[in-house]
Formats: sequence, C-alpha cells, structure tokens
Amino acid sequence: MLRNLFLTALTTFVLLGNSFANVSTGDDKEKEVKIKTSAICGMCKARIERNLAFEKGVKEADLDVKTKIVTIKYNPAKTDVAKLKANISKTGYDADEVVADQVGYNKLPSCCKKGGSMDHQ
Repeated sequence: MLRNLFLTALTTFVLLGNSFANVSTGDDKEKEVKIKTSAICGMCKARIERNLAFEKGVKEADLDVKTKIVTIKYNPAKTDVAKLKANISKTGYDADEVVADQVGYNKLPSCCKKGGSMDHQ
C-alpha cells in the first residue's frame, strides 16, 4: 500500500512538472521589423547583416539593397527596435530617424558612404 501511494505521488509530480515546463510566457514570440537604411551596395548589405547577426535576440536579417530596407526577425524578450536601430547606426548607416554614428560612418569604405560610387556590386 505504501508503495502504491509513493508511485501515485511520484507520477503526480512528474505530470505536474511536465505541465509547468511547457508553459510559455509568450514573450519569446518572434517579431519582425522593417528599417529604412542608407545602405548603397552589396558590401553595405553584408556589413549590416553581419553586425545584426551578433545582436542578441536577432534571428534573421535581410537587407534589400534596391529599397534600402532591412527586414529583421527578432526575439522581443532579448532585444527591441531601438537597440536594432542603434546597432545599424553604430555600423555607420542611418536607421529610419536614427542618424548614422559618426565614428562608424568614418570607418566605412568611401564607396559605402552617402554619395559613394557603386562600382563594386
């Protein structure tokens, strides 16, 4: 009888533990944002996408060079749009209303600066 009681209690704890482990807070749902940049070419695309890949919470970043819009899929529990724009700005590019960080902009090759030639596409 004691053995049955023990097994029942153990089974109950296992079932309750599994049900609590599967509960999601809903904060980790993926979100998507589109940000207009000042990118010019394929080198800009690679630089922005690479730097966003190192941002915590970013799952995917894809820059369309023709429209200059980067589409970012991210986890809102780990980052937010302001941080994403700051990342792009520090890389040297405008991000919507956030102007490019001057230090980052100065590090860009001359062809990737505003008004630069696009011979290397």
